[in-house]
Amino acid sequence: MKDLIKQGLRLGSIFGVVIIFLILFGLTSTLSDILGEFVNLESRTRTGNPGGLIILFAILSLWAGSMATASDRSNWKPALVSGVSVSLIIALLISGFILLVGFLDSLDVAMRDYLAQLDHLSIQFLLYGRDLTTGVLLTFGIFFLFGILGALLTYWYEAKQAGEVIQKQVLVLKEKALDSKLAKQYKENPRSKWIGYGLLGLVVFITPQFLGKYWNYAMGTVGIYVLMGLGLNIVVGLAGLLDLGYVAFFAIGAYTAGLLTAPAPLPLQIGFWPVLIFSIVMAAFAGILLGIPVLRMRGDYLAIVTLGFGEIIRVLIRSDMLAPYVGGPQGIRDIAGPSLFGIAFSGKAYLYLIIFAILLIILFTNYLQNSKVGRAWMAMREDETVAQAMGINTLYYKLMAFATGAAFAGLGGALFAARNQYTGPADHTLMVSINVLSLLIVGGMGSIPGVIVGAFVLKGLPEILRELDLYRLLVFGGLLVFMMIMRPEGIWPAPRRRMELHEGELDVLPPEESLVGKEG
Repeated sequence: MKDLIKQGLRLGSIFGVVIIFLILFGLTSTLSDILGEFVNLESRTRTGNPGGLIILFAILSLWAGSMATASDRSNWKPALVSGVSVSLIIALLISGFILLVGFLDSLDVAMRDYLAQLDHLSIQFLLYGRDLTTGVLLTFGIFFLFGILGALLTYWYEAKQAGEVIQKQVLVLKEKALDSKLAKQYKENPRSKWIGYGLLGLVVFITPQFLGKYWNYAMGTVGIYVLMGLGLNIVVGLAGLLDLGYVAFFAIGAYTAGLLTAPAPLPLQIGFWPVLIFSIVMAAFAGILLGIPVLRMRGDYLAIVTLGFGEIIRVLIRSDMLAPYVGGPQGIRDIAGPSLFGIAFSGKAYLYLIIFAILLIILFTNYLQNSKVGRAWMAMREDETVAQAMGINTLYYKLMAFATGAAFAGLGGALFAARNQYTGPADHTLMVSINVLSLLIVGGMGSIPGVIVGAFVLKGLPEILRELDLYRLLVFGGLLVFMMIMRPEGIWPAPRRRMELHEGELDVLPPEESLVGKEG
């Protein structure tokens, strides 16, 4: 019981400190606005929606309470003790913090001189527009009661999962049987599979017709990140080569398209379609050039070298020395876009072009993944030394992985530059590499559907929740930490990676000593 209380106090302290930081960053005000608008609460102030704040605090309390029961779900008493300890410490921390800032505000202390987000109106918002005592007691009650409720609801939900470990085993066996049955049906009746693909294609084809200009542009950006994610998925997810300078190949593709199609700084003005192919080739060639000197490197050393390569490319394209050739800090303008039968592509046509490119890359990636090349990459990822001992030419397959991943990034860069009719150093910062790597982690390493889901989560949701744009890095960091702790395999992981991370969870045999009677 003491261990449960200690664990609850520790978890409650973490949650309490995180929520206080959210208040200090002003993120609670933004989230309360979103929640208030979602449930049509009209009582909004200049600093936020008090009704939305109550909903936000209730959600956080339920989450904290549910986390408290993770250690012992065998009985309702441990769940209640954990929930009470977590809820109590969070309620004391948050209500104590609000009591402190409210008391200082009542003494006319200029809190904003020390904490930018805590002016008089913000503090009144934290008190729900009420007096200090009522606001503090309301906050304490929300966190304490909803935290206990979250713990009990989680216990009740888990208790309904009959059979626990054995039931999980039965469920897995049923899923395997169902999967094999469905696979058999697909093999015997391939028409069903093609009907499913056809319906999916129809939805993808129709959707841009109903999206406005802005959303077509936003979905195009998501699509470009899908292309880059598919490329980095080969390098990191399949071959196991950590590349932190992936933006360099994106920049090479974009600048190749810009230099060969724009009227300045090089007045070549070649057509888009041959330039698109040349951009892919140039990016792949750059991938090989990067791969040659790092063939013997692994792990952290490889990550540092690729990070340096990405920064070298960024510094070069914005340098004054190369400004007459690549545009310098001003970038390249008036980049020509694609046209078909003399008709220039519009916003919808660009989105269709990006979707078509994604489909081609998915087919090609799926072919590679299930071929000898893909199996060699996965063997290298698991253990490069063993793969080499088995006769796999690791140097060749490393170069192939770098070249393939770079080619996909070059394709994305060329489409990006042509769509925007501009590219510059600001488009090719380290954050691009971090974004692409993050979408792989969130979506699922080695998984094609995971790449698509990760791109929509990390690039699509910020477009929907524009109010959170100022907190993008904070959200990225929090999301990555959450995924690493709660779901390290990603939202939609590859089957092999899911099995690796959950290996041993479905063992149904009791410990060895329980099978052997006591001596004597």
